[in-house]
Amino acid sequence: MKITNFRLYQVPPRWLFLKIETDEGLVGWGEPVIEGRAATVYTAVEELMESLIGKDPSHIEDHWNMMYRSGFYRGGPILMSAISGIDQALWDIKGKYYNAPVHQLMGGAARDKIKVYSWIGGDRPSDVGKAAKEVVERGFKAIKMNATEELQYIDSYEKVDSVLERVSAIRESVGQYIGIGIDFHGRVHKPMAKILAKELEVFRPMFIEEPVLPENNEALREIAAHTSIPIATGERMFSRWQFKPLLMDGYVDIIQPDLSHAGGITECKKILSMAEAFDVAAAPHCPLGPIALAACLQVDATSHNAFIQEQSLGIHYNVGSDLLDYVEDPSVFAYENGYVQIPKGPGLGITVNEAHVKKMTEEGHNWRNPVWRHVDGSVAEW
Repeated sequence: MKITNFRLYQVPPRWLFLKIETDEGLVGWGEPVIEGRAATVYTAVEELMESLIGKDPSHIEDHWNMMYRSGFYRGGPILMSAISGIDQALWDIKGKYYNAPVHQLMGGAARDKIKVYSWIGGDRPSDVGKAAKEVVERGFKAIKMNATEELQYIDSYEKVDSVLERVSAIRESVGQYIGIGIDFHGRVHKPMAKILAKELEVFRPMFIEEPVLPENNEALREIAAHTSIPIATGERMFSRWQFKPLLMDGYVDIIQPDLSHAGGITECKKILSMAEAFDVAAAPHCPLGPIALAACLQVDATSHNAFIQEQSLGIHYNVGSDLLDYVEDPSVFAYENGYVQIPKGPGLGITVNEAHVKKMTEEGHNWRNPVWRHVDGSVAEW
């Protein structure tokens, strides 16, 4: 079997899909994208695929190493996202060739289903109490919200109190035992992160996410000393080599690699296994489309330390197009009592609605994240 061709589809709301074709008629789908830089990743995929045309798609480990190691300059969000989508598509082909889900080719499933959580509140969170109640009534056992709007390095206690009021509203509306993930989104700098982490303890959150930007991970030592809340991070880290010092330092409780950014199925399985050796849990990042989610679920199935999965259904970014619009059988992602079953179909376990993909490619997108500024005019972290 040989790779003969590939096609890229830039589809709304902010996704990029890859289809790899073979001479035996089998095709594989991947989702290589950086939110806000889809066109850049598009070009990177085209460059990397030049070396794969005519090759046997089943040699996934070799192809991964070739794409990663043959470049003198390697790593980073663009190149690793391009590798991620290609890797997902190669695994999809391999699973279809053997008529087995990817997780069966990786040692078999360690679980039948995994808990999922629902986003609430948007980028500038409001009415989170009401939103939390609505998603809990739909069966979710956990939610996640952005903690705050932009914060200066040193900011007011008024903004701190606003965060506390929002989380309090969630607790009042859904009770004490629904999991609450509180995403600092890298918007919070170390001085304010210490304050927030300590003040939020009373609400017993499931975790705080990216309390500081990953380039400031050394600050996790000090933040961890101020709180007993589990600390999660990793969505903006792109290889096992970046996760290595994070795990060795011992101040993270949950890692969140993104299977469309951190090297795909091949690399993220290794990252999760590394974390397991440090008694660290995993909750893969995935505010993306159905192909990325399917890839996550295949790795979750084989990873003992995976405990919850992010998913994008109804997320505030998905206006006009949503997760289920691009699959032929939406029931593959049916959520029941806060869990989703591991897909058992061949490959990634989903069938992409290619006709709809082609239709929506005509619409396309040029999604960009907002540029925020503080009241003094300086650029704020989004």
